[in-house]
Amino acid sequence: MSLYLPFFNLQNYNTLASPVVAQFFVSVKTETELLDAIQFAREQQLPLLVLGGGSNVVLRDDFPGLALHIHLLGKKLVSEDENFFYVKAAAGENWHEFVQYCLDYHYWGLENLSLIPGSVGAAPIQNIGAYGVELQDVFSELTAIDVQSGLSVTFTKDSCQFNYRDSVFKDALKDKYIITSVTFQLHKKEELKLQYPALQNSLAQYSPIEISPTLVSDVVCEIRRRKLPDPQKIPNVGSFFKNPVISEIKLLSLQQLYPTIVFYPLANRQVKLAAGWLIDCAGWKGYSDGGVAVHSEQALVLTNPNKRKGDVILALAQKIEESVFNLFGVHLELEPRVYP
Repeated sequence: MSLYLPFFNLQNYNTLASPVVAQFFVSVKTETELLDAIQFAREQQLPLLVLGGGSNVVLRDDFPGLALHIHLLGKKLVSEDENFFYVKAAAGENWHEFVQYCLDYHYWGLENLSLIPGSVGAAPIQNIGAYGVELQDVFSELTAIDVQSGLSVTFTKDSCQFNYRDSVFKDALKDKYIITSVTFQLHKKEELKLQYPALQNSLAQYSPIEISPTLVSDVVCEIRRRKLPDPQKIPNVGSFFKNPVISEIKLLSLQQLYPTIVFYPLANRQVKLAAGWLIDCAGWKGYSDGGVAVHSEQALVLTNPNKRKGDVILALAQKIEESVFNLFGVHLELEPRVYP
């Protein structure tokens, strides 16, 4: 039987280390415990805050409900065909540890997504991506519990409605389902994706025959450790803003004023701007005030060294958004989810 802990400090359950207090807290290890927790919240008329690794949430203030930590574990090969392995992982599995597990068994495709913090269950919600690969590229299906009915539902790739750092679980089905497992379609043959400039630069010292999925993973980890602060040492949620998408026409006008603006071509005559470059150009890199800061090496990362509540971090984020819009006419959108 699950233990519902009252007035629970969530500082150790969010990577910003914000010391907010939940009215109740429970960690579930089975689907039965998960269903019991949903029922408890319904009976007590409590809103739910679903937490995995806590690496993509900003806890604005104390939460007047049930914080539900997903600790469902397990991973296994469930099937294979001529080209792919289908590997299933429970939602509570640590993402990076799962990536390393797949590399150990020669299930290829996740190497570019190494060292992303968080859990497997959170990955589809955000459609996580890095170094030229997004989760949707390796996704097969997921299972989730319908919060209203308690039934387990299977979602295909199409039904997840993946988009850039987005899915149906952030929009139309927000807070309506809790993901319990994800199945990945991983290659039997090496299918390396090395087009991302930072990855190309780091791999330039190796001969083509040396480059393997494991090496790509190692290089990605090295790049991330060099550019991004470790949440265990400096509290943060990684990228705080999405890279904004604009039209090619808008880009041309910006290039007149900012010839070195960093962008990535997309389909449909659109481009993706580097939000970190915009923030840096606006003068925010290394800024610190009120116990929160903009990281000195990567302006896309806001840090919380003094472990303040999320409202302080969001106040800084708003100043940055306004500054970037005034300078470039470009809106920045938050990447993490804000509660309550």
